[in-house]
Amino acid sequence: MALMPKRVKYRKTQRGKNRGVAVRGSKVNFGEYGLKALENGWLKSIHIEAVRVLIARQLRRGGKLWIRIFPHKSVTKKPAETRQGKGKGDLDHWVAAVKRGQVIFELSGIPEESAREAFRLAAFKLPVRTKFAKHSYTY
Repeated sequence: MALMPKRVKYRKTQRGKNRGVAVRGSKVNFGEYGLKALENGWLKSIHIEAVRVLIARQLRRGGKLWIRIFPHKSVTKKPAETRQGKGKGDLDHWVAAVKRGQVIFELSGIPEESAREAFRLAAFKLPVRTKFAKHSYTY
């Protein structure tokens, strides 16, 4: 089942701009390791679900996964071979707008090599470039 909001005030949203660098959500807060976006983009709910399934298989009942993003934005699409006009298209899918520097997923409870490998495989399933990030313990 794909991620989507339970209810929204408005079904159809405008595209908007997705520029700049993430200030909020740019540090690894919950786990020990994170997967950080290196460019701006939209992650579909199916991308997030694909990575969740892949990492769940990698963890094999050990460790914990945090998903730091949620697809709040609706994307509409008009049917193929349809003339222009006649209003905005029907809702097609939901996306999470991701800025560069934003931590997308976090992991803990597994060795670093395992986390690196899990995130390396996860990166293939995502439409944005990513990098491995560690929690910076400052006391």
